[in-house]
Amino acid sequence: MASVCALLNQLFLFLLLWLYTLSSSQAAHHQYNSEFRYPFIKKASSFSSSLSSSDRGDHTYDYIVVGGGTAGCPLAATLSQKFNVLLLERGGMPFGNANISLLQNFHITLTDTSSTSASQYFISTDGVLNSRARVLGGGTCINAGFYTRASTRFINKVGWDLKLVNKSYSWVEKQIVHRPKVAPWQVVVRDSLLDLGVAPFNGFTYDHIYGTKFGGTIFDRFGRRHTAAELLASADPHKLTVLVHATVQKVLFDTSGKRPKAAGVLFKDENGNQHQAFLSNSLSEVILSCGAIGTPQMLLLSGVGPKAELEEMKISVVLNNKFVGQGMADNPLNTVFVPSTKPVKQSLIQTVGITKMGVYIEASSGFGQSKDSIQCHHGILSAEGNYQPYLQSKRTPEAIQAYIRRKKDIPHEAFRGGFILEKISNPISTGKLKLINTNVEDNPSVTFNYFKHPHDLQRCVDGIRMATKMVQSEHFTNFTQCDKQTTDKILNMSVSANVNLIPKHTNDTKSLEQFCKDTVLSIWHYHGGCHVGKVVDREHKVLAVDRLRIVDGSVFDESPGTNPQATILMMGRYMGLKILRDRLGKAAGV
Repeated sequence: MASVCALLNQLFLFLLLWLYTLSSSQAAHHQYNSEFRYPFIKKASSFSSSLSSSDRGDHTYDYIVVGGGTAGCPLAATLSQKFNVLLLERGGMPFGNANISLLQNFHITLTDTSSTSASQYFISTDGVLNSRARVLGGGTCINAGFYTRASTRFINKVGWDLKLVNKSYSWVEKQIVHRPKVAPWQVVVRDSLLDLGVAPFNGFTYDHIYGTKFGGTIFDRFGRRHTAAELLASADPHKLTVLVHATVQKVLFDTSGKRPKAAGVLFKDENGNQHQAFLSNSLSEVILSCGAIGTPQMLLLSGVGPKAELEEMKISVVLNNKFVGQGMADNPLNTVFVPSTKPVKQSLIQTVGITKMGVYIEASSGFGQSKDSIQCHHGILSAEGNYQPYLQSKRTPEAIQAYIRRKKDIPHEAFRGGFILEKISNPISTGKLKLINTNVEDNPSVTFNYFKHPHDLQRCVDGIRMATKMVQSEHFTNFTQCDKQTTDKILNMSVSANVNLIPKHTNDTKSLEQFCKDTVLSIWHYHGGCHVGKVVDREHKVLAVDRLRIVDGSVFDESPGTNPQATILMMGRYMGLKILRDRLGKAAGV
């Protein structure tokens, strides 16, 4: 019997050693495999053309896709089934990067402000900290992973073919989407939502349905992230070229005719050398998929936008369109802190409550389990961060110092629990985007005007009331082993844990309206700037310009579903199929 126990112990130790070895070598193994699975992905410096070269022969393409993000990857993969495609991504590879790949490191990339980070931070003029992706795979590499489809109302509103939409969703889901292993925290969220009448419970579903549900995720059961970059495995490797660290400077136009037409792009490689790539024929297109910040910025830098703003920046005007950069919106997020007497296992968004009052309720837990993520310098969320760009906006140095004091005073123990996230759907308040210089690597100035419209503010108040009742419910007090807290104390803790640069007021815990205004955050669901009917037509072709199209969230006037990534992924596949069908008819074979 003793020998059997000894053998079992040896087997157990061997298993532990094997698991440790597997996890430590996983990143390198993934990087090694990616070279074989994606042989068409290369560094931008491998592109041999230069500005002095007059021969375009080897560098012409049927489609040039600018931006290898959430929409750009499935779009390029789809188009490559029939045509030669060049996909240009300003960031690097996600494969083998543990900060991107592992759920437990979710916060690290978001708070990394280095020039090589997969996340490029920006601060809106409203004083809200935000991020935009800078990596192949785009936002799917830095988000919380939640996957849920848009409502049927949204699909009908934008005029898409529902059958093709569902086919495109399924194409994505079969490759990178998973059913989550629901965390205990998320079960408590579900139960408290149902008690408050956010019913029925719809179980696990991708569909956008009133009530409470568990949604999908791009994290698998081992906590590994699967991004839009993996959809490139569906491409024809002989017809797709993907260049990383390829920073497009502008779209090149032929202005010799009655209407300007896109001719190609100018981009810079990782060594700072500039290159040109061109379209091959009259049916070819440049397609911008740079995201809701990058695409309007790219149009402006290329000479398409409000004439006065372009001339102020000394940019040659290709087309005067006053609507470029207008109508920028972001779904305001406010959080209510849930204290706990014990550390809570990390979970990102898995449960969502879809209410009929225009409010979505989600939750997260355990973000603060790593001391480095709370007590140490961690980028734009830290007290030590450099906020010089923000000081040039509306806020004062006093606001920055007040933020730093609040941030340093947050006790580490406060992050044992989690947060209830309350998000406004389809905000009426909008703002604008404009250039501050002509450097594409710098963020433009962005204003969202959170809660400018009173209806948005009232919905936030209603949502915060609901979130507070959730924290006070028996479901949460039993789980966290905390006594039921007063509303004032809950809100006061939530204000203390807040990480924006908006000055706080003494009545934050007395006035829910003031609480909403002072603690507003972003959940990165910003959209707009290139609206249908103003900048693009219903086929997403840029108005009054030939051979230029936009495929990303900048064309939306509302964010689809509770979380947009599913629909942006689907959009890339959908528009790729639609372009193939429109151009080839039955010969498209899709």
